[in-house]
Amino acid sequence: MKKIQCIFGTLALIAFPTWVQAQTQAKDTTLSRTVVVEQEYNPDIMDASKVNVLPKVTPPTVSKKTVEYDATLVPAGNIPASTMQAYTGAESQDKAQRGYARLGYGNYGNLDARANYLFVLPNSDKLNLNFHMNGMDGKLDIPDAKKWDARYYRTHIGMDYVHAFRKVDLNVAGNFGVSNFNFLPESINSKQKFLSGDVHFGVKSTSDELPLQFHAETNLMFYERQHDFQYENAQEAMVRTKAGARGSISEEQFVGVDLAMDNVFYKNNKFDDYTSVELNPYYLYQNDDWKIRLGAHVDFAFGFGKKFRVAPDVTAQYVFSDSYILYAQATGGRRANDFRRLEIISPYGQTETQLDATYEQLNAALGFKTSPVTGLWFNLYGGYQDLKSAIAPVGTTVINNYVSSYDYLDLMQGNMHNIYAGAEVSYSYKDIISFSVSGIYRDWKTAKTENSSGECLLVYMPSFEANIKADIRPIPSVLINFGYQHATREKVEDTRVDPVGNLYLGGSYEVFKGISIYVRANNLLNKDYQYYWGYPTEGINFMGGVSFRF
Repeated sequence: MKKIQCIFGTLALIAFPTWVQAQTQAKDTTLSRTVVVEQEYNPDIMDASKVNVLPKVTPPTVSKKTVEYDATLVPAGNIPASTMQAYTGAESQDKAQRGYARLGYGNYGNLDARANYLFVLPNSDKLNLNFHMNGMDGKLDIPDAKKWDARYYRTHIGMDYVHAFRKVDLNVAGNFGVSNFNFLPESINSKQKFLSGDVHFGVKSTSDELPLQFHAETNLMFYERQHDFQYENAQEAMVRTKAGARGSISEEQFVGVDLAMDNVFYKNNKFDDYTSVELNPYYLYQNDDWKIRLGAHVDFAFGFGKKFRVAPDVTAQYVFSDSYILYAQATGGRRANDFRRLEIISPYGQTETQLDATYEQLNAALGFKTSPVTGLWFNLYGGYQDLKSAIAPVGTTVINNYVSSYDYLDLMQGNMHNIYAGAEVSYSYKDIISFSVSGIYRDWKTAKTENSSGECLLVYMPSFEANIKADIRPIPSVLINFGYQHATREKVEDTRVDPVGNLYLGGSYEVFKGISIYVRANNLLNKDYQYYWGYPTEGINFMGGVSFRF
């Protein structure tokens, strides 16, 4: 009886989404994937927050060469259940440690704590436990005002269990998180606290012998925003169900359908309960040269946001001369604006009214990608994106009895679209050096049917984003990484918000086997920029600590 081996990895938020890249290396192990993904040399620092949370084009790929380049068309705005993905492959347990831990501290009270351990149990069972906490507590400069005694801490605890049957994997997971922070002085609220938790149950087929490949999961999810504008202890409970099945017509043709349904319930606010359903039927054709997907997203809801919408789900790519790829896409779909997504868009935003789901009516793109030599990739693309009810945090002032005023970030919605063009160059050589340079330009416009006040939604929309990063390992025990993250905002009424410009440098050194020290410095140019409207970021900040593999 063939046993299926599985791997676990924890989910993480990263700054400025990039394409995933891999190169053929020495024998991989599931345990090393669990631990190495923590990236001890690149600790989470508050300054590395994500700027653009809107769905972006992420081109597909196929390669006949030894170099593998893999990416999927999963939009960045999609928030799945916080569970770890399974990896099937050969396992060599004696080549990697099961545990990982690190602890670091820096100026501005920056804290970085993380721990992870993988238990390999009898009968092909695996249990992964993880914990991480990061944040800051220090004084930040507010332009033309006094210093802000800022505080922001995030904590997460999770577990993930997988039992591998002969043809099916059973997955049970649970997560708990808390975000605790304060607002700017003179804000409508002085502090905020988010509580979240979820329990996941899922099954997934793992055998090609079955007539249908299938997956099904149920997620029981809870979220509480303790101090919202006009509401205290606003709660959101959700049952998120996902399922899908795919069958083969021939060796090269497949048909399938995916289903996603959210049942959402609210308490301690005036929000309406609702149920949303998404159907995604598709046809897939793939061989050595072509990969074509023809499908559609059919979305409808009952209760709040009761609408019927349809968006395409079409992708195509053609590989020629082994390493040249032409691709095209026309995709879209619904992005539920639940409490979890609102925290990602802006943790400082206030939910004054219930927000409708953002709908990507169309994201059409054309692109060309090539790998002339092993490890080197070029990618050029351009396209058009149309968003309905997109969210943008907008600074708002409330005057109380014509005497005092209070500021807050109002989460507003409006229709907008953009034309974009981007490019990326990346190179990786063994485990010695890897670097990438990417940039994307967007020309944002609000819908013509809206009045001029809709322009305020574009104030913090990125018109140009660039990301340069490199990892260098001169000797096996030393790793150096550096990069620059840049974002220029859209010009509105001949004014433009100061751009984001984060130059960072970091590294790690393995002092003893399994014990390393690391350091990272952010905002080395000491720029005054804001990720969120009115909220300053740290100046030059650094963090150092120690990590363990065991």
